[in-house]
Amino acid sequence: MALTSKQRIAAATALATAIAIPAEGLRQFAYFDPPGILTVCYGHTGADVQKGRRYSLSECDALLSEDMRKAMDYVNRCVPGLPVPILAAFGDATYNLGPVVSCDTRNSKAARELRAGNYEAACNQLVRWDKARVLGVMITLPGLTKRRTKERDLCLTGLA
Repeated sequence: MALTSKQRIAAATALATAIAIPAEGLRQFAYFDPPGILTVCYGHTGADVQKGRRYSLSECDALLSEDMRKAMDYVNRCVPGLPVPILAAFGDATYNLGPVVSCDTRNSKAARELRAGNYEAACNQLVRWDKARVLGVMITLPGLTKRRTKERDLCLTGLA
């Protein structure tokens, strides 16, 4: 029996969240991440993050759920029908990096391969997204390297 779109997104969200939580860690007070972005909880960013405020665990869980749902919906809209592990891997990458990695075919080879249905090539592109701009210079961040490797490995399980 094939999964409905809602079921696919729910399954992918669970898989992606299992990558995101240990990769992001939980910080209940806002902090500046290595690129200098004000961040809180499990990697939540945005204009609503308040420096110095303590966020409750339930607030952090709600932010993670909403942010991950938005990332999954975004990937599912730009490349509908992806196998669950591929949707999960690119959903987590989108949660962490934004939609360019998954959906911007002009600026992302991963997005071009994904859109073309070349899933193995798309999965293997994920590991290239392990850099961030720190003090104006793009540098490899070991935490991003580990996360992208986990995403790639999960993604490749969707090739069956």
